[in-house]
Amino acid sequence: MIVGAYAQLNDEALRHNLALVRSHAPHAKVMAVIKANAYGHGLLRVVSALADADAFAVARVDEAIRLRTAGCTKAITVLEGFSTAEQLAAIVHYQLDTVVHTVEQIRLLNNNAHPQARITVWLKIDTGMNRLGFKVNDFSMAYQALNGCAMVKHPVGLMTHLANADDSSDDFTLRQMALFNKVTQGYLAPRSLANSAGLLAWPATLSDWVRPGIMLYGISPFSDRVGQTLGLQPVMSLHSQLIAVKSIAVGETVGYAGSWRCEQATRIGVVAMGYGDGYPRCAKVGTPVLVNGYRVPLIGRVSMDMMTVDLASQPQAKMGDPVMLWGKALPVEEIAGCANTIAYTLVCGITPRVQFV
Repeated sequence: MIVGAYAQLNDEALRHNLALVRSHAPHAKVMAVIKANAYGHGLLRVVSALADADAFAVARVDEAIRLRTAGCTKAITVLEGFSTAEQLAAIVHYQLDTVVHTVEQIRLLNNNAHPQARITVWLKIDTGMNRLGFKVNDFSMAYQALNGCAMVKHPVGLMTHLANADDSSDDFTLRQMALFNKVTQGYLAPRSLANSAGLLAWPATLSDWVRPGIMLYGISPFSDRVGQTLGLQPVMSLHSQLIAVKSIAVGETVGYAGSWRCEQATRIGVVAMGYGDGYPRCAKVGTPVLVNGYRVPLIGRVSMDMMTVDLASQPQAKMGDPVMLWGKALPVEEIAGCANTIAYTLVCGITPRVQFV
């Protein structure tokens, strides 16, 4: 029995979005990024739906181990790599691929050699993100050192991460790409640059492998567009129901701190949804909510378990009626804009008490 908040996932939308990735990068292999519990959509559910991906990528070793022990046999790349000998041993044991981005990791590879063990390595180059990766002046040293590691399979893959690809007016992506191409020229190795924004807006960043993340879930990486305008299909929709309907008189306030005051007599609905479910507390008054498929505005503050909506335009609404917080008819990107955040934080923030169906 579903009581209160639930999230509905559309596996066909996942497969559609993967097909769209391939249409944008027909000559590349696809490393589907499923970190952070598949962006809040459920790691194992998403892996099953994306069985046609060429490989998967997660952020951390424990995520990759969970995949392996669940029976995933495809290549799994750990994007943050390893930072201890114990993590390296796990990468070897579970036959994981890893990103190498520091000299310390190379030392760990040399000092913890496992007889007969060979692992696939991606060497990360920092072309301007200034997060993980070797600076371009250190690239040659790192590449030669990895090629000298007995544990490392050849060839070593080469990757970078695009910092500003979600801004199609910023040429920083072109400068990153030019720097990457310059420093890796002449090296016979698989390459990977494009994330979701790169795939959709910067075709010059396409190479041997692409690493789509947010677009697989039907969400736009761009702040000025929603996924459906890009041909994507939203995978998650968030639902609940009205648990009370009541009349409010002029001058009465609603919610904590009385932040919303009734200016004309109206009916309000109480929705079983709050920040305890992952709905953003900072959503502003007027944020749209669908009641029986029709838009009504959020009023008052979002609380832990409940939120209130103005039902003036829906006089027939009653307790038990269905509510959609985001989905195909109400893009999550729009809700993120009303909360002054990004859609990533909303789908990643769904809490365990929300049922998935």
